Amino acid sequence: MIPITPTLALDESEIELEFVRASGPGGQNVNKVATAVQLRFDAGRSASLSPNTRARLIRLAGRRATTEGVLIIIARRFRTQEANRRDAMQRLLELIRRAAEQPKPRLATKPTLASKHRRLEAKQRRGETKRLRGEKPDSER
Repeated sequence: MIPITPTLALDESEIELEFVRASGPGGQNVNKVATAVQLRFDAGRSASLSPNTRARLIRLAGRRATTEGVLIIIARRFRTQEANRRDAMQRLLELIRRAAEQPKPRLATKPTLASKHRRLEAKQRRGETKRLRGEKPDSER
């Protein structure tokens, strides 16, 4: 079990790691060694996550989540498999931690009297500016 928060832990069997060849610079090492890590986590079917956390996680993941709810994280920042594996795991755990936080409910507020006055004064100033741009009366032509 991988601890995420004091109340949430992830079963290691839910995470699939696959090592693939990384793209980009690195010389011959890039062409012959599979150092990049492709981490897959099926958030849609995970028993470790509550339905609310699961929905927030898929929303937070954005393009990293498939339509079936599988999160795919690709780590190729480092030159070693181990460092990339740690990086991918850290990114997954951070994403799950963010999804596990309950969002604060928004409290509706009313505009203050002063802000209402400021808004109306700004509207009057703007209207006056536009009125002065209008056609001049015949007596001034």
